[in-house]
Amino acid sequence: MLPSHLPDPDLYLPDSGEPSLRWGIVGSGWIAGEFVKALRAHTAQRPVAVSSRSVERAQAFATKHGIEYGLGSTEQLVRHPEVDVVYVATPQSAHLEVGLAAIAAGKHVLIEKPITVTAAEARTLAEAARAAGVLVMEAMWSRYLPQTSVIRKLLADGVFGDVRAVLADHGQTITADPQHRLYRPELGGGALLDLGVYPVQFSSMVLGAPTRVVAVGGMTDTGVDAYSTLVLTHEQGALSTLYSSIQARTAMTGVIAGTEATLSIDGAFYTPTSFTLSGADHFSPTLRWSDPTGLRGFDGLSWEATALARFVGEGRTESPVHPLEETVSIIATIDQARAQLAGS
Repeated sequence: MLPSHLPDPDLYLPDSGEPSLRWGIVGSGWIAGEFVKALRAHTAQRPVAVSSRSVERAQAFATKHGIEYGLGSTEQLVRHPEVDVVYVATPQSAHLEVGLAAIAAGKHVLIEKPITVTAAEARTLAEAARAAGVLVMEAMWSRYLPQTSVIRKLLADGVFGDVRAVLADHGQTITADPQHRLYRPELGGGALLDLGVYPVQFSSMVLGAPTRVVAVGGMTDTGVDAYSTLVLTHEQGALSTLYSSIQARTAMTGVIAGTEATLSIDGAFYTPTSFTLSGADHFSPTLRWSDPTGLRGFDGLSWEATALARFVGEGRTESPVHPLEETVSIIATIDQARAQLAGS
Protein backbone atom coordinates (compact mmCIF):
# COMPACT_ATOMS: atom_id res chain seq x y z
CA MET A 1 0.00 0.00 0.00
CA LEU A 2 1.24 3.45 -0.87
CA PRO A 3 1.90 5.91 1.95
CA SER A 4 -0.77 8.57 2.54
CA HIS A 5 1.78 11.25 1.68
CA LEU A 6 5.36 11.55 0.52
CA PRO A 7 8.09 12.46 3.02
CA ASP A 8 9.66 15.89 3.08
CA PRO A 9 13.18 16.13 1.69
CA ASP A 10 16.20 16.84 3.82
CA LEU A 11 17.50 20.03 2.25
CA TYR A 12 21.09 21.25 2.27
CA LEU A 13 19.95 24.82 2.73
CA PRO A 14 22.47 27.68 2.86
CA ASP A 15 23.01 29.51 6.15
CA SER A 16 22.01 26.46 8.19
CA GLY A 17 25.14 26.52 10.31
CA GLU A 18 27.65 25.30 7.72
CA PRO A 19 30.91 27.26 7.36
CA SER A 20 31.23 29.72 4.48
CA LEU A 21 34.25 28.17 2.79
CA ARG A 22 36.60 29.86 0.35
CA TRP A 23 36.65 27.94 -2.93
CA GLY A 24 39.38 27.59 -5.53
CA ILE A 25 38.26 26.44 -8.98
CA VAL A 26 40.64 24.35 -11.10
CA GLY A 27 39.52 24.67 -14.71
CA SER A 28 37.79 27.49 -16.54
CA GLY A 29 35.42 25.66 -18.85
CA TRP A 30 31.64 25.50 -19.10
CA ILE A 31 30.89 23.38 -16.03
CA ALA A 32 33.19 25.54 -13.88
CA GLY A 33 31.17 28.58 -14.92
CA GLU A 34 27.85 26.89 -14.12
CA PHE A 35 29.18 25.81 -10.73
CA VAL A 36 30.37 29.29 -9.80
CA LYS A 37 27.04 30.82 -10.87
CA ALA A 38 25.16 28.33 -8.68
CA LEU A 39 27.54 29.04 -5.79
CA ARG A 40 26.96 32.76 -6.07
CA ALA A 41 23.19 32.58 -6.42
CA HIS A 42 22.18 29.86 -3.99
CA THR A 43 24.84 29.24 -1.33
CA ALA A 44 26.84 30.96 1.38
CA GLN A 45 30.06 29.69 -0.24
CA ARG A 46 32.68 32.06 -1.70
CA PRO A 47 34.67 31.44 -4.90
CA VAL A 48 37.94 33.31 -4.40
CA ALA A 49 40.41 31.87 -6.94
CA VAL A 50 40.53 30.08 -10.29
CA SER A 51 43.36 28.45 -12.20
CA SER A 52 43.60 27.38 -15.81
CA ARG A 53 46.17 26.13 -18.29
CA SER A 54 46.97 29.75 -19.09
CA VAL A 55 46.93 32.68 -16.73
CA GLU A 56 45.10 34.71 -19.40
CA ARG A 57 42.16 32.26 -19.42
CA ALA A 58 42.12 32.16 -15.64
CA GLN A 59 42.06 35.92 -15.38
CA ALA A 60 39.32 36.22 -18.00
CA PHE A 61 37.21 33.71 -16.06
CA ALA A 62 37.94 35.55 -12.81
CA THR A 63 36.88 38.87 -14.30
CA LYS A 64 33.68 37.40 -15.75
CA HIS A 65 32.65 35.78 -12.47
CA GLY A 66 33.92 38.36 -9.98
CA ILE A 67 36.67 36.14 -8.56
CA GLU A 68 39.65 37.83 -6.93
CA TYR A 69 42.55 35.62 -8.04
CA GLY A 70 43.16 34.30 -11.57
CA LEU A 71 46.13 31.93 -11.43
CA GLY A 72 48.20 30.19 -14.07
CA SER A 73 48.80 26.82 -12.39
CA THR A 74 47.12 24.20 -10.26
CA GLU A 75 50.01 24.31 -7.80
CA GLN A 76 49.49 28.03 -7.19
CA LEU A 77 45.81 27.49 -6.53
CA VAL A 78 45.99 24.50 -4.20
CA ARG A 79 48.68 26.20 -2.11
CA HIS A 80 46.94 29.56 -2.02
CA PRO A 81 46.45 30.57 1.64
CA GLU A 82 42.95 31.92 1.01
CA VAL A 83 41.59 28.66 -0.46
CA ASP A 84 39.85 26.19 1.87
CA VAL A 85 38.37 23.77 -0.67
CA VAL A 86 39.24 22.95 -4.27
CA TYR A 87 36.65 22.23 -6.96
CA VAL A 88 38.18 20.19 -9.80
CA ALA A 89 36.58 20.91 -13.18
CA THR A 90 39.29 19.64 -15.52
CA PRO A 91 38.91 16.79 -18.04
CA GLN A 92 38.61 13.55 -16.05
CA SER A 93 42.04 12.37 -17.16
CA ALA A 94 43.51 15.04 -14.86
CA HIS A 95 41.26 14.40 -11.85
CA LEU A 96 43.73 12.12 -10.05
CA GLU A 97 46.70 14.47 -10.45
CA VAL A 98 44.79 17.59 -9.38
CA GLY A 99 43.01 15.79 -6.56
CA LEU A 100 46.27 14.47 -5.12
CA ALA A 101 47.85 17.92 -5.35
CA ALA A 102 44.97 19.47 -3.42
CA ILE A 103 45.05 16.71 -0.80
CA ALA A 104 48.83 17.16 -0.38
CA ALA A 105 48.21 20.86 0.22
CA GLY A 106 45.73 20.01 2.98
CA LYS A 107 42.64 21.18 1.11
CA HIS A 108 39.21 19.63 0.99
CA VAL A 109 38.29 18.58 -2.56
CA LEU A 110 35.13 18.34 -4.66
CA ILE A 111 35.94 16.51 -7.91
CA GLU A 112 33.64 16.55 -10.92
CA LYS A 113 32.18 13.23 -11.96
CA PRO A 114 33.58 10.79 -12.75
CA ILE A 115 35.92 11.15 -9.82
CA THR A 116 38.66 9.40 -11.85
CA VAL A 117 38.86 7.27 -14.99
CA THR A 118 39.53 3.96 -13.20
CA ALA A 119 38.69 2.38 -9.88
CA ALA A 120 42.40 2.02 -9.10
CA GLU A 121 42.81 5.78 -9.40
CA ALA A 122 39.73 6.35 -7.24
CA ARG A 123 41.19 4.09 -4.54
CA THR A 124 44.44 6.06 -4.65
CA LEU A 125 42.53 9.29 -4.07
CA ALA A 126 40.47 7.78 -1.25
CA GLU A 127 43.55 6.43 0.52
CA ALA A 128 45.36 9.77 0.20
CA ALA A 129 42.35 11.67 1.57
CA ARG A 130 42.01 9.36 4.55
CA ALA A 131 45.70 9.62 5.34
CA ALA A 132 45.57 13.42 5.15
CA GLY A 133 42.30 13.72 7.08
CA VAL A 134 40.64 15.95 4.48
CA LEU A 135 37.23 15.57 2.87
CA VAL A 136 37.20 14.35 -0.73
CA MET A 137 33.85 14.05 -2.48
CA GLU A 138 32.75 13.32 -6.02
CA ALA A 139 30.60 16.10 -7.46
CA MET A 140 27.71 13.72 -8.08
CA TRP A 141 25.12 16.45 -7.71
CA SER A 142 22.24 13.99 -8.17
CA ARG A 143 22.92 12.55 -4.70
CA TYR A 144 22.23 15.93 -3.03
CA LEU A 145 19.03 16.94 -4.85
CA PRO A 146 15.76 17.18 -2.87
CA GLN A 147 14.15 14.38 -4.91
CA THR A 148 16.98 12.01 -4.02
CA SER A 149 16.44 12.63 -0.33
CA VAL A 150 12.75 11.71 -0.71
CA ILE A 151 13.62 8.57 -2.71
CA ARG A 152 16.13 7.44 -0.08
CA LYS A 153 13.43 7.79 2.59
CA LEU A 154 10.97 5.74 0.53
CA LEU A 155 13.61 3.03 0.12
CA ALA A 156 14.41 3.05 3.84
CA ASP A 157 10.70 2.81 4.69
CA GLY A 158 10.29 -0.28 2.50
CA VAL A 159 7.63 1.36 0.33
CA PHE A 160 8.74 -0.57 -2.77
CA GLY A 161 8.65 -4.01 -1.17
CA ASP A 162 11.36 -6.04 -2.86
CA VAL A 163 13.01 -3.95 -5.57
CA ARG A 164 13.18 -6.13 -8.67
CA ALA A 165 14.42 -3.70 -11.32
CA VAL A 166 16.13 -0.36 -11.86
CA LEU A 167 15.98 1.26 -15.28
CA ALA A 168 17.82 4.43 -16.26
CA ASP A 169 19.18 6.05 -19.40
CA HIS A 170 21.34 9.02 -20.30
CA GLY A 171 22.01 9.75 -23.94
CA GLN A 172 23.18 13.01 -25.51
CA THR A 173 23.93 13.85 -29.11
CA ILE A 174 27.59 14.89 -29.12
CA THR A 175 29.03 16.02 -32.44
CA ALA A 176 31.33 13.31 -33.77
CA ASP A 177 34.46 15.46 -33.67
CA PRO A 178 37.65 13.48 -32.95
CA GLN A 179 38.97 16.54 -31.08
CA HIS A 180 35.99 16.69 -28.73
CA ARG A 181 37.01 15.52 -25.25
CA LEU A 182 34.32 12.80 -25.22
CA TYR A 183 35.81 11.24 -28.36
CA ARG A 184 39.38 11.28 -27.03
CA PRO A 185 40.47 8.23 -25.05
CA GLU A 186 43.47 10.05 -23.57
CA LEU A 187 41.05 12.51 -21.90
CA GLY A 188 38.83 9.78 -20.47
CA GLY A 189 36.24 10.08 -23.22
CA GLY A 190 33.28 7.86 -23.99
CA ALA A 191 29.64 7.72 -22.99
CA LEU A 192 30.01 5.58 -19.88
CA LEU A 193 32.41 7.71 -17.87
CA ASP A 194 30.77 11.04 -18.64
CA LEU A 195 27.07 10.15 -18.99
CA GLY A 196 26.64 6.52 -17.97
CA VAL A 197 28.01 7.27 -14.51
CA TYR A 198 24.62 8.81 -13.67
CA PRO A 199 22.57 5.66 -14.32
CA VAL A 200 25.22 3.49 -12.66
CA GLN A 201 25.26 5.60 -9.49
CA PHE A 202 21.44 5.57 -9.45
CA SER A 203 21.46 1.78 -9.58
CA SER A 204 24.13 1.67 -6.87
CA MET A 205 22.09 3.90 -4.57
CA VAL A 206 19.05 1.63 -4.90
CA LEU A 207 20.54 -1.86 -5.14
CA GLY A 208 24.21 -1.57 -4.20
CA ALA A 209 27.11 -3.04 -6.12
CA PRO A 210 26.27 -5.64 -8.76
CA THR A 211 27.33 -9.28 -8.58
CA ARG A 212 27.65 -9.45 -12.37
CA VAL A 213 28.11 -6.91 -15.16
CA VAL A 214 27.17 -7.55 -18.81
CA ALA A 215 27.73 -4.78 -21.37
CA VAL A 216 26.80 -4.66 -25.05
CA GLY A 217 27.31 -1.68 -27.33
CA GLY A 218 29.58 -0.06 -29.85
CA MET A 219 32.77 1.97 -30.12
CA THR A 220 33.70 5.13 -31.99
CA ASP A 221 36.44 5.21 -34.60
CA THR A 222 38.58 7.01 -32.02
CA GLY A 223 38.37 4.07 -29.60
CA VAL A 224 35.87 5.18 -26.92
CA ASP A 225 32.49 3.66 -26.13
CA ALA A 226 29.78 5.36 -28.20
CA TYR A 227 26.70 3.64 -26.74
CA SER A 228 25.95 0.68 -24.51
CA THR A 229 23.39 -1.13 -22.45
CA LEU A 230 24.55 -2.51 -19.13
CA VAL A 231 22.65 -5.31 -17.44
CA LEU A 232 23.69 -5.56 -13.81
CA THR A 233 22.71 -8.53 -11.67
CA HIS A 234 22.25 -7.89 -7.94
CA GLU A 235 21.63 -10.05 -4.90
CA GLN A 236 18.24 -11.79 -4.80
CA GLY A 237 18.15 -11.60 -8.60
CA ALA A 238 17.25 -7.93 -9.06
CA LEU A 239 18.39 -6.41 -12.36
CA SER A 240 19.49 -2.96 -13.45
CA THR A 241 19.22 -2.06 -17.13
CA LEU A 242 21.22 1.07 -17.89
CA TYR A 243 21.77 2.80 -21.22
CA SER A 244 24.18 5.56 -22.20
CA SER A 245 25.12 7.15 -25.52
CA ILE A 246 27.00 10.06 -27.05
CA GLN A 247 25.23 9.50 -30.37
CA ALA A 248 21.55 9.98 -29.51
CA ARG A 249 19.52 11.97 -27.00
CA THR A 250 17.31 9.73 -24.88
CA ALA A 251 14.45 10.39 -22.45
CA MET A 252 16.87 10.38 -19.49
CA THR A 253 14.38 8.88 -17.07
CA GLY A 254 14.84 6.63 -14.05
CA VAL A 255 12.59 3.87 -12.70
CA ILE A 256 12.58 1.84 -9.50
CA ALA A 257 10.23 -1.15 -9.77
CA GLY A 258 9.32 -3.18 -6.70
CA THR A 259 6.77 -5.75 -5.65
CA GLU A 260 4.69 -3.10 -3.87
CA ALA A 261 5.35 0.15 -5.76
CA THR A 262 7.04 1.69 -8.77
CA LEU A 263 8.67 5.11 -8.96
CA SER A 264 9.19 6.89 -12.29
CA ILE A 265 11.47 9.95 -12.37
CA ASP A 266 10.89 12.48 -15.12
CA GLY A 267 13.74 13.40 -17.42
CA ALA A 268 16.36 14.48 -16.86
CA PHE A 269 16.33 12.19 -13.83
CA TYR A 270 19.75 13.31 -12.56
CA THR A 271 18.71 17.01 -12.37
CA PRO A 272 16.09 18.77 -10.20
CA THR A 273 12.81 17.30 -11.48
CA SER A 274 9.61 15.43 -10.53
CA PHE A 275 8.51 11.84 -10.05
CA THR A 276 5.41 9.66 -9.79
CA LEU A 277 4.96 6.88 -7.23
CA SER A 278 2.46 4.21 -8.28
CA GLY A 279 1.03 1.15 -6.59
CA ALA A 280 1.62 -2.44 -7.58
CA ASP A 281 -1.08 -2.63 -10.27
CA HIS A 282 -2.50 -0.39 -12.99
CA PHE A 283 -5.56 0.53 -10.93
CA SER A 284 -3.67 1.71 -7.88
CA PRO A 285 -3.62 5.39 -6.96
CA THR A 286 -0.52 7.47 -7.68
CA LEU A 287 1.34 10.12 -5.75
CA ARG A 288 3.05 12.96 -7.57
CA TRP A 289 6.10 14.85 -6.25
CA SER A 290 7.71 17.96 -7.73
CA ASP A 291 10.77 19.80 -6.47
CA PRO A 292 9.37 22.55 -4.21
CA THR A 293 12.50 24.70 -4.07
CA GLY A 294 12.27 26.41 -7.45
CA LEU A 295 15.87 25.51 -8.31
CA ARG A 296 16.08 24.15 -11.83
CA GLY A 297 18.81 22.98 -14.16
CA PHE A 298 22.35 23.72 -13.08
CA ASP A 299 21.17 25.80 -10.12
CA GLY A 300 20.99 22.33 -8.57
CA LEU A 301 24.79 22.25 -8.40
CA SER A 302 24.43 24.42 -5.31
CA TRP A 303 23.11 21.54 -3.20
CA GLU A 304 26.39 19.58 -3.37
CA ALA A 305 28.45 22.66 -2.44
CA THR A 306 26.36 23.43 0.64
CA ALA A 307 26.41 19.74 1.57
CA LEU A 308 30.21 19.63 1.40
CA ALA A 309 30.45 22.71 3.62
CA ARG A 310 28.08 21.14 6.12
CA PHE A 311 30.12 17.92 6.17
CA VAL A 312 33.31 19.92 6.74
CA GLY A 313 31.62 21.78 9.59
CA GLU A 314 30.61 18.45 11.11
CA GLY A 315 34.21 17.20 10.92
CA ARG A 316 33.46 14.55 8.32
CA THR A 317 36.01 13.34 5.78
CA GLU A 318 33.48 11.57 3.53
CA SER A 319 29.99 12.21 2.27
CA PRO A 320 27.44 10.14 4.24
CA VAL A 321 25.18 9.86 1.17
CA HIS A 322 27.94 9.06 -1.34
CA PRO A 323 30.89 7.56 0.56
CA LEU A 324 34.22 6.90 -1.08
CA GLU A 325 33.92 3.12 -1.06
CA GLU A 326 30.71 3.39 -3.08
CA THR A 327 32.32 5.92 -5.40
CA VAL A 328 35.14 3.44 -6.05
CA SER A 329 32.63 0.63 -6.57
CA ILE A 330 30.72 2.63 -9.19
CA ILE A 331 33.89 3.27 -11.18
CA ALA A 332 34.77 -0.44 -10.84
CA THR A 333 31.44 -1.32 -12.48
CA ILE A 334 32.23 1.08 -15.32
CA ASP A 335 35.73 -0.44 -15.59
CA GLN A 336 34.19 -3.87 -16.19
CA ALA A 337 31.72 -2.55 -18.73
CA ARG A 338 34.34 -0.58 -20.67
CA ALA A 339 36.65 -3.59 -20.80
CA GLN A 340 33.85 -5.73 -22.23
CA LEU A 341 32.97 -3.13 -24.86
CA ALA A 342 36.61 -2.64 -25.89
CA GLY A 343 37.02 -6.39 -26.27
CA SER A 344 33.83 -7.05 -28.20
